[in-house]
Amino acid sequence: MSAETCSIESLPTAARITASDELGLYLHIPFCSAICNYCNFNRILFNESLKESYLTAIELEVRKMADGSSVDSVHFGGGTPSLLLPEEVGRLVAACRDSFNLASGTEISLEANPESLTIERLAGYRQAGITRLSIGVQSFLNEELARLDRAHTASDAERVFRTARREGFDNLSLDLMMWLPGQTLVEWKTSVDAALALAPDHVSLYLLELYSSAPLQAQMARQAWSRVPDDDAADMYLDAMERFEGAGYHQYEISNVARPGKRSQHNLKYWTDGAWIGFGCGAHSTRGNLRWHNVSSVDDYVVKAKNGVEVRADQRMRSVEECWSDALIMGLRLVDGVDLDIVETRYGIDVRGQYGSALRPFLDVGVLVEENRRLRLTRQGMLVANEIMSVFV
Repeated sequence: MSAETCSIESLPTAARITASDELGLYLHIPFCSAICNYCNFNRILFNESLKESYLTAIELEVRKMADGSSVDSVHFGGGTPSLLLPEEVGRLVAACRDSFNLASGTEISLEANPESLTIERLAGYRQAGITRLSIGVQSFLNEELARLDRAHTASDAERVFRTARREGFDNLSLDLMMWLPGQTLVEWKTSVDAALALAPDHVSLYLLELYSSAPLQAQMARQAWSRVPDDDAADMYLDAMERFEGAGYHQYEISNVARPGKRSQHNLKYWTDGAWIGFGCGAHSTRGNLRWHNVSSVDDYVVKAKNGVEVRADQRMRSVEECWSDALIMGLRLVDGVDLDIVETRYGIDVRGQYGSALRPFLDVGVLVEENRRLRLTRQGMLVANEIMSVFV
């Protein structure tokens, strides 16, 4: 198929993504009380005077996009969204409810850092409509937290988690990071076991990725901190997945495990060729064949939104090839893999005909499996996922 524009009209009727499909909404809150030495997200230091202007701007953007579409997930990401007061979170949730049709049981999730969560805030977030908290713990060892410039301790994280449970949150997720500077397999297991002891509903486990100019890079050089070899990092990953599975969790994505019924409804939008709209500075959106992202600067975003000027920095139509490439790459992140029939029906592609010879070496060594027209990675395949996914780029 030629690299024609992937217009909605060019897709098979049964596979078209229309405005009636349930959307995910993402609200980017860029403020942080401190900048972690490894972070490369779009964030700035907290500014009380700028906060109100930013909230007004993001509310204006939400209301400008109002079309009554059905929504089943709202996700506050950052930055540190838990720096917002409950009434401020409630204000943005209300704007989403007024502008879109939030389905019954909509997952409304807030990313949070332990040091910003008090019992009053937790109670307030519940009242504001938050149904899920994603707590950025990263490690349960104080030495590791210090090396990452985190502002909380392990005991802070444990206390906050238990308080959130008492306040009625029945959908709690923890973030953990492995392959940290100086971290051993034994120390990683300590964090995993500490997380298991809290019995969260969902856990995200990430390998630390260091971008080239990250301050942590310089600190590692000064302090002679190193990271374990790749093979040991792979053992960290495999051991953690085995431990969580042994405790009754199900791995459903390369970096995520959950109890039954507790998968991240919002993140599944990204992995299942879904549609979402992002609001706020630097937020990205994909709806059908259309993809866009907002200006990254907080100041630019605020000025443009308040003056009724378009906040999108870039907008484009994806080609058919890009549409199916995205669907295959993101779908392979899921343990269940990607349904080839759905992709082929939606985008009019013969996956095996197009990519069969390039995929054959991975199928032959067992890191990739095709069963019942589903293409999926084995757990060993997840260790070389980028290499396999590069076939579709």
